[in-house]
Amino acid sequence: MRTQTRTNYGRRQRSSGGIRILMALGMAAFALFSYFGSKQYNPVTEKEQYISISQEQEIALGLQSLPTMVQQHQGEEENRDIQLFLDQVGERLVNDSDARDTDWQFSFTMLNDEQTINAFALPGGPTFMTMALFNDILDASSSDEQAEARVAGVMAHEIGHVVARHSAQRLAKQQLTQGLSGAAVLATYDPNNPNSQASQAAIAMIGNLVNMKYGREDELEADRLGVRFMAQAGYDPCELIGVMEILESAGGGARQPEFLSTHPSPANRVQEIENAVQAEIGQSCP
Repeated sequence: MRTQTRTNYGRRQRSSGGIRILMALGMAAFALFSYFGSKQYNPVTEKEQYISISQEQEIALGLQSLPTMVQQHQGEEENRDIQLFLDQVGERLVNDSDARDTDWQFSFTMLNDEQTINAFALPGGPTFMTMALFNDILDASSSDEQAEARVAGVMAHEIGHVVARHSAQRLAKQQLTQGLSGAAVLATYDPNNPNSQASQAAIAMIGNLVNMKYGREDELEADRLGVRFMAQAGYDPCELIGVMEILESAGGGARQPEFLSTHPSPANRVQEIENAVQAEIGQSCP
């Protein structure tokens, strides 16, 4: 009788395992179908990309996130002259470059954060720079003209993120990763084997590394687009290299730039920027 009970229990375990595998295969198939079925062509980057949300949803997502981001960085800068300056630089970049042919709702906000050296863009068009980065650019520039070109380089890079739809693209990749990771967890999970939790953690870590890799590639593409937008708007794109030098110098101090933990180092980006300048305007940076 005991032998028969053990046999029945073993059959139930195998049956349960088979159901989990079938469910995992279905989950993985759905994730892959959803991702590869979302291909779109981006006329500015001239590339096909996978986007899981509409342009309207992307704009709405950015607008919903905007107040939270402003609050996290001590609010908007109160000096209206500085804000007006940033608006003028941003509008020049958009109006005089390929970005004008898009429907994104661009806005430019100087944040009253004098500790965090950063600039970033939200989905759909809102872009930001912190006073910490702005002040570092002013201190490292030899003229007002050079400082403006460097600020333009930062904002052109962020506009590049928006135009290339990097946030929406990363969201689609994360959804794919989560779907595949969930399928793998479901297929390998064994309630009687405590070691299966370790495999789940490993799968999750792999997923994070994949998404981080794509984030780094996005940064390099935003640099290339930034060079293009700067040149089209009449700014010296070589000044984007000056921004990288400022960020690299700041990286050794107490106020380390926030993005340095996940993005390519400024030194590694300089060569890519020089290549982009050569391709865009046909000359080398001094």
